[in-house]
Amino acid sequence: MPSGKFIDEMRRTFFLHAISAHFSNGLIPVAVLYLLLALPAGDQFFERTVLHLLVVVLLAVPVSFVSGILDWKRKYNGAKAPVFMKKIRLGVALFLLAAGAVSIRLADPGVIGGTGPLHWLYLLDLLVMLPVAVLLGHYGGKLSAGQRQEKFR
Repeated sequence: MPSGKFIDEMRRTFFLHAISAHFSNGLIPVAVLYLLLALPAGDQFFERTVLHLLVVVLLAVPVSFVSGILDWKRKYNGAKAPVFMKKIRLGVALFLLAAGAVSIRLADPGVIGGTGPLHWLYLLDLLVMLPVAVLLGHYGGKLSAGQRQEKFR
């Protein structure tokens, strides 16, 4: 394929929001898995991987959020439909949860081995991120499926 056609195809089919949303939403279940692997034995390598994944999520969520807002305004004229409002609230919640988890872990590197309130808050924070990411994907899928169905009518 000539480079001009390739670049044109990439320009037409590159969707930053979809890529960034799948990226961060894909890392969250992996972070929870590694957390669950770290808990029984207190494995520092699994636990450190959780931190690394959380930092990447924390950096990726704003890209997903901003690109989603821009797509919403461009494709849907900023319509205040419930699905969009849910996605916006969930996106903010995901960012706050990720920021909270990273903050707790950086403030207390041994939080995973503790037993105090911060330990439980950290675990709860990570576990709540999972359904938030699932709901974001669910609502995004509903929007995406709706667009596909309209194209084939």
